[in-house]
Amino acid sequence: MNNFAADYPGAIVRPSPNFGPRVGDRAPDMIVLHYTGMPDHEQALAWLCNPESQVSSHYFVHEDGRVVQLVPEGARAWHAGKSCWAGESDINSASIGIEIANAGHPSGLPTFPDAQLDAVAQLCRQCGSRWVIPAERVLGHSDVAPIRKVDPGENFPWAKLHAAGVGHWVEPTPIGSGRFFQRGESGQPIEALQSMLSIYGYAIEVNGIFCDRTKGVIEAFQRHFRQQRIDGIADISTIDTLHRLIVSLPKFNPA
Repeated sequence: MNNFAADYPGAIVRPSPNFGPRVGDRAPDMIVLHYTGMPDHEQALAWLCNPESQVSSHYFVHEDGRVVQLVPEGARAWHAGKSCWAGESDINSASIGIEIANAGHPSGLPTFPDAQLDAVAQLCRQCGSRWVIPAERVLGHSDVAPIRKVDPGENFPWAKLHAAGVGHWVEPTPIGSGRFFQRGESGQPIEALQSMLSIYGYAIEVNGIFCDRTKGVIEAFQRHFRQQRIDGIADISTIDTLHRLIVSLPKFNPA
């Protein structure tokens, strides 16, 4: 692909061949954040531009805050893989993908530098404004692909991003004692829990059985919204945090 004009002012254009048209010419209405998961950030960027990889993203954000655009926002980058959110299974057609240079879990979850976070926040604000993307649809790869993906990880500071005007967030309910639900349980409380996760957007079957999928989805939720403990157990902290997120959604608070 030849060079194109950057959608984000100041972005360095480095075209990737790994893209296609958005199905149905759909406009993106979500942003999906990833970490690269590789210790060599230049190698990670090169892989996103390699036709053999069959992967790409719209943007790549270096640790020092430099932003590289690989695919025009109007095109469909190949970053989400098999994913689902709020009934949408073609996440690539529905989203803008942002890769954040960070070695991730394999390297012990390195800290995201302030310059990088500032750049991610500004990039998300501009993309969100340009495409009218709701705050609650700024998500992690782990949200749209629970179990299969764990990035950008429990060390990603979603609270800081929200303070910068990006994403949906409530302060997580403190971890304490009390009733909890875990793998192997079943019944109406589990069905209610699964319904809440589904209402928020997670892809989960509402069957009243606390199965491996339910555990994985709860881990994904905790990785984003209750980062102090990622154990897949639905304790009071997890359930209450989820409830407060749901009731704060715009669709439950019409203007």
